[in-house]
Amino acid sequence: MSRFAAQSRVLFWEEPCLVEGLPEPDLHIDVCATSGVIVITPQLPADGAREEDGENSKRLLDLFLTGESGPFVRWYYTPMMLPFSEHVMADCIVYDCMDELANFKGAPPELLPLEQRLLSQADLVFTGGYSLYEAKKDRHGHVYPFPSSVDAAHFAQARSAPIRRPDDARPRLGFYGVVDERMDVELLAALADARPGWDLEIVGPVVKIGEADLPRRPNLHFLGGRSYDDLPGCVADWDVALMPFAINDATRFISPTKTPEYLAAGKPVVSTPIADVIRHYGQIEAVRIAERGDAFIRACDAALALSRSGGDWLAEADKVLAGMSWDKSFQQMSRLIREAISRGAHAHPIVSPTSWKSGPSRHYDAMVVGAGFAGAVMAERLAADGGRKVLLVDRRPHVGGNAYDELDDAGVLIHRYGPHIFHTNSQEIFDYLSRFTRWRPYEHRVLAAVDDLLVPMPINRTTLNMLYGLDLATEEEAAAFLAAQAEPVSVVRTSEDVVISAVGRELYEKFFQGYTRKQWGLDPSELDKAVTSRVPTRTSKDDRYFTDRFQAMPLEGYTRMFERMLDHPNIDILLGVDYCEARDAYPHDHLVFTGPIDEYFGYRYGKLPYRSLRFRHVSLDVDRYQPVAVVNYPSPDVPHTRITEYKYLTGQQVPGTSITYEFPAAEGDPYYPIPRPENQQLFKRYEALAMAQTDVTFVGRLATYRYYNMDQVVGQALATYRRMTKAPAIRTVPAHLAAAAQPRPSAG
Repeated sequence: MSRFAAQSRVLFWEEPCLVEGLPEPDLHIDVCATSGVIVITPQLPADGAREEDGENSKRLLDLFLTGESGPFVRWYYTPMMLPFSEHVMADCIVYDCMDELANFKGAPPELLPLEQRLLSQADLVFTGGYSLYEAKKDRHGHVYPFPSSVDAAHFAQARSAPIRRPDDARPRLGFYGVVDERMDVELLAALADARPGWDLEIVGPVVKIGEADLPRRPNLHFLGGRSYDDLPGCVADWDVALMPFAINDATRFISPTKTPEYLAAGKPVVSTPIADVIRHYGQIEAVRIAERGDAFIRACDAALALSRSGGDWLAEADKVLAGMSWDKSFQQMSRLIREAISRGAHAHPIVSPTSWKSGPSRHYDAMVVGAGFAGAVMAERLAADGGRKVLLVDRRPHVGGNAYDELDDAGVLIHRYGPHIFHTNSQEIFDYLSRFTRWRPYEHRVLAAVDDLLVPMPINRTTLNMLYGLDLATEEEAAAFLAAQAEPVSVVRTSEDVVISAVGRELYEKFFQGYTRKQWGLDPSELDKAVTSRVPTRTSKDDRYFTDRFQAMPLEGYTRMFERMLDHPNIDILLGVDYCEARDAYPHDHLVFTGPIDEYFGYRYGKLPYRSLRFRHVSLDVDRYQPVAVVNYPSPDVPHTRITEYKYLTGQQVPGTSITYEFPAAEGDPYYPIPRPENQQLFKRYEALAMAQTDVTFVGRLATYRYYNMDQVVGQALATYRRMTKAPAIRTVPAHLAAAAQPRPSAG
């Protein structure tokens, strides 16, 4: 990460720290003085509810990222970090799998399902060595091995460091690293007993092993942890470096970085038969590999003799080390990330330059095409914050885009283009929209009609208990049930692969297959994995559809919110007119385009494929039609995908109720970009044209061929405006976090 930090801003998110007496969640932020890596440690109240840790971590992450311009690469060392961070949009997602963590002592039961979820989302998988690569290579299409490398110059300091013991001192053999279930402590005891004239030094923290389980001998010393900077000095006093690993599940795939580090320090190495050590160093004289017991002790005798021989073994080791460096690993990883981004799986939202054209102002400073979220936010910011004269144009006869709502004949506030449920984790976005509306708190719940039952969706523990007549009482029991249903998928490429590998074929067919076929007109096996990779499966009883920090509906509706947003003397609005007719009639300096990007370029390369929707709005003479706002119908025998009842959303108290049947369609207004590789490739051709349009800014779902939630569109528009004008982020930071948000220098 220090190499990446030299070129990019690196944010290293640590595991949370539980703090006694802490009144509310907080952040501790350090900046490594040598590398510039920003280390962020969430601090959570020790007496808080542990089931809230995930949501608290998500809120802290969103707070910290407020104002960060991106683009982002999400880099995971453990799948356990996925649940609170997977909502963050990223150009590239990396799973850096350094160990088979599921084989470690005390591994949580949810680790394997989370790893499968991460594999389904990741663009790249890096493995810490070839053994791990062999285990993962068939589970993802882009897996690359990165055997342990070395900062040779750092550890070579041991060769010239002053020896801190007399020449006639007892032989000293050592190990540094974490002392846990991977360490063969019985082998250490046997070695200490067999060679009482030697001193054995074990440097490192003891983890998951009780002090009572450590062997105690007069010549066996457990010295505790040392800093990275101190390690060369520790090794300098040794004659031989040890790697006394147990041969068990936890060490099956390890590729110890210690091997090249010990060699760089100029010490012979004795190791138990670890596969990657044999693979890379088995033919080197300086590395002795032996089974536990007498063979290991004899190997230590030979290594001690070698250390005092002055032979050519060190030159041979240096030759091997010459081809290894973290700089080389960094360059290879950087290239793979650039290639992954170029494949377009996570294209950056802003697809054209956003510089403002200089020169004398004409009638309008800007024409904004589209009065939905993207266009309205851009118009409001340009007018209210930028002081520019804006003409907003939309071919529809109203503002609000697809979020437009209106009173029907029964007096119910309905959404003409289907339900829009506002939710966000961003304080900035919520504060911005709060300028134009008050809110009605609302947490969305969805049921699915399956097997003549209405069960919670997303799938949770209640869903499983209802469907299968079970009594799963804990999250662990639910996780175990789902793990038993899941089917292994060699490489996760499609939406079908994602679901089957997580919950198995039966739940896939009940909930996903039919619904997806109706929604997309394609089988899940034909769709990119991204379609279903973010559909959560819960082991709790949480039946909320969203878990965002802010969940609410505009108190007077979306249309009224848009009207307030656009009520500014610098904004003129032209509705019911196609922008092609207005573009030449109303001179302007700059165009902000939020419509379909292929339409803007006259479908030069052909039309980008979309799925559309049609709606049937019905008023009923009953107070309530269904138990929640939305009921999904996954069955292929039912033509509609869902029914929405709006009184749950609005809280209105009026006689009767209004519902909407939703039917996916191949033709009509564009709603959902169809996520297939050939469609993304076609979009990239249009994106290249857009990037050449210096007087046009493309923003929004249709202009960037991405399906975004409403809050994501608002965030994209705010970020685009800031880039155009270099304006600061609109942010409200809670007082208790204001100081924490300022990086504090640290020794690293």
